[in-house]
Amino acid sequence: MNDSLNAQLKDTVRYLGATLGETIEAELGSEWLQKIEQIRQDGRDSYAGETESTQRLTDLFASLDNRSLLTIGRAFAQFLNLANIAEQEFNSANQRDESLAVSLEKIKSLGADREKVLAAVKNLNIDLVLTAHPTEVTRRTLIHKHRQLASQLQELHTTNITEHNEKRVKTRIAGLISQAWHTEEIRSVRPTPVDEARWGFSVIETSLWEAVPEFLRELDEYLQSQFDISLPLDAKTVQFSSWMGGDRDGNPFVTSMVTEEVLRRARRRAAKLFSLDLDNLYIELSMNDCNEQLRELVGDAKEPYRAALKAVRNKLELTRDGQIPVEEWVASNDELLHPLMACYDSLHDCGMQVIAEGALKDTIRRVHSFGVNLLKLDIRQDSERHADVFSELTRYLGIGDYGQWSEEDKQAFLLRELSSKRPLIPHSWTPSDDVQEVLDTCRVIARHSKEGFGIYIISMASEASDVLAVQLLLKECGVTWPMPVAPLFETLDDLNNSPKVMRSLLDIDWYRGYISGRQYVMIGYSDSAKDAGSLAAGWAQYESQEALVQLSEEKDVTLTLFHGRGGTIGRGGLPAKAAIHSQPPGSLTGGFRVTEQGETIRYKFGMPQLAKRSLSIYAAAVVEAMLSPPPAPKETWRETIIKMAALGRDNYRGVVRSDPEFVPYFRVATPEQELGKLPLGSRPAKRNPQGGIESLRAIPWIFAWAQTRMVLPSWLGVMKAVEAVKNDGNDDVVKDMIDNWPFFNSRLSMLDMVFKKAEPHISAAYDARLVPDNLKHFGEGLRAELKQSIDSILRILDHTDMMEDDPHGRLSMDIRGGYLEPLHYLQIELLDRIRKEGSSEYSDNDIATLEMAMMVTITGIAIGLRNTG
Repeated sequence: MNDSLNAQLKDTVRYLGATLGETIEAELGSEWLQKIEQIRQDGRDSYAGETESTQRLTDLFASLDNRSLLTIGRAFAQFLNLANIAEQEFNSANQRDESLAVSLEKIKSLGADREKVLAAVKNLNIDLVLTAHPTEVTRRTLIHKHRQLASQLQELHTTNITEHNEKRVKTRIAGLISQAWHTEEIRSVRPTPVDEARWGFSVIETSLWEAVPEFLRELDEYLQSQFDISLPLDAKTVQFSSWMGGDRDGNPFVTSMVTEEVLRRARRRAAKLFSLDLDNLYIELSMNDCNEQLRELVGDAKEPYRAALKAVRNKLELTRDGQIPVEEWVASNDELLHPLMACYDSLHDCGMQVIAEGALKDTIRRVHSFGVNLLKLDIRQDSERHADVFSELTRYLGIGDYGQWSEEDKQAFLLRELSSKRPLIPHSWTPSDDVQEVLDTCRVIARHSKEGFGIYIISMASEASDVLAVQLLLKECGVTWPMPVAPLFETLDDLNNSPKVMRSLLDIDWYRGYISGRQYVMIGYSDSAKDAGSLAAGWAQYESQEALVQLSEEKDVTLTLFHGRGGTIGRGGLPAKAAIHSQPPGSLTGGFRVTEQGETIRYKFGMPQLAKRSLSIYAAAVVEAMLSPPPAPKETWRETIIKMAALGRDNYRGVVRSDPEFVPYFRVATPEQELGKLPLGSRPAKRNPQGGIESLRAIPWIFAWAQTRMVLPSWLGVMKAVEAVKNDGNDDVVKDMIDNWPFFNSRLSMLDMVFKKAEPHISAAYDARLVPDNLKHFGEGLRAELKQSIDSILRILDHTDMMEDDPHGRLSMDIRGGYLEPLHYLQIELLDRIRKEGSSEYSDNDIATLEMAMMVTITGIAIGLRNTG
């Protein structure tokens, strides 16, 4: 990135910060503005390493009352929000070299055969699954204001903007910043699963609805210009699924009633969006020439295109407003496609191709990408909940306890019942509430069209019977179509055992007939990394996928791997291209399905231009990986990574599992306990409320370490293992792996970014204030390994500083680093006060203010680090 563009981004951040300063001054006076400005300057200097500035921040915060600390926290959280908005708008406007056409031309220039390029592009199938994991810390009302702000920045940066328009835009920007400042940034209550789903719908409505047809239009234009063919109208190039309202694994608030409500709300939101599309088409399609097929459809109507759309337009409006019974709502994509395609074909037949290829074509594309259900809802449930149904049922029937049977006996029972024509569940049976809930969920699926669903995911799947059990439940509850069922392999043991489980399934004749040659398997990234560290987990995921690909080829089954990645390396997060190219060869044959989690949804898809860019990056990366698959690991690479993974696992577990001081240190050195008070998402922070660290979800586990800038789960034990194996006579092999193996290179590249975000001096400041003397040595040991790891990666990559290969990413972190610094020292002060809140010096109001300020700092730091969970 050139210096002028760097300067533009910095100037935008500076301008927005100054405007926020004016807002603060208008409310609190010039003295407060001067105080904020001094803190901002000290924050920049502290980030640059000036200890006097750090001490000034610490002393100032210690001298202020709780209400003042809250004000400072709010100011710097807002600064970071504005910096992120500036960067989003900047990326949207200035990174045009990542357009789909440019990326595909680069692929062609590598010498790929024309027909192979064409086949790869035509067979693109990208399924992005929006999830509501609680890493999105920003309220939806603020997200709306931020989106408006980004839009105004786009207009401000328009070439040759007039003086009048510039003044108007700047006034609007000042108004939006003031609105945000005077809005509570912390939710008063935890969002419900329905709230989360509505947030997902809004991403589609405000961004993806526009971005997807634009992306497909660009792809279509590329195919026409390069290959003289068009992208088929019904191409499933990109589609969207969701876990919001369907993911009940460990979330007691996702019930069958919630799933029902989310499905209905999605259909009404889709009806709203398609109504707007048809309103526009109704205005545009005023022509009277039509072909015979359309004339037969509409009779002697003078405006045949409007007549063809009228009935479905009215039905969409009634569906949108809920004015007719659910049974009469628009229920299938064909209800929309039939009149739309009749109009499209007629326009072509009558020489009006230019009209057909405009807004009408975009609407047809939207039907294929979103459909009348808006997106496909996945269902996820823990395997034990399914087993509990059959344990309770078999006891009631007097045939034993399913839970005590061997795997062989379970399979025999399930297969017998799957083939039986009589019902298994008696009408007279009254199951427990938990079992009833599982059955009710399956009955919700039965009541809705298969177009509204994606796949059924079984978490903690460890046996073939786990999959068969779900298929039997669906059958017994009235699901008449073969819903795809995907086992989720997420712990280290389950990943290693996954080929055996899938072979057992695919050896069953009935099962192979049921799946009709198509199998989904979900690979979990979060829990395996929490279990064994990021390097061992990464290699287990690779080996598992490699073996599953080989098995699917042997059994002649099309395998779709579903990647449950998070935003950080500790949860499998990698940039899109790196993630795709680090998979084993052959793993994209069945398409590409991946979760988009938490705040990454907004950063990738929150604005139409950003969403289009993200879709283009995904598409180009998948096409490139299909045409030029990553190499299978050489035997020397495999031997080396196996040693590294084993050492990394032992290093990680030696600290996290075996050291008795680890948990006490974690509890006091991070805001893990305070995180539970932040109403982030609908799921509890722990699977078991009475459990210890082992029951802590992967997201808050990583979130807590990010707050102190130790970011421990992403790196602990990794470079120590890499160095040990490298120094054992493997220098040349490791260099070869870095240069030629995307799987290994991408992990080091992500560690490079992680280490840029890590700040040992900030972690040390948390320890100095919050950790008792008898545990301080523990943090010192962790920071010693962190510093050694940073030195190690610089040496191995032959770099002098972090993120040398990503100057834009480094600039982004440097811009936000100065704003983050005060928030950390403020959080340390707040944590110290909160943990003393039992003393008489604090009133109830003081405690409430402290807790609010604490939540603001947690939010602000998460915003500043971006991929926090």
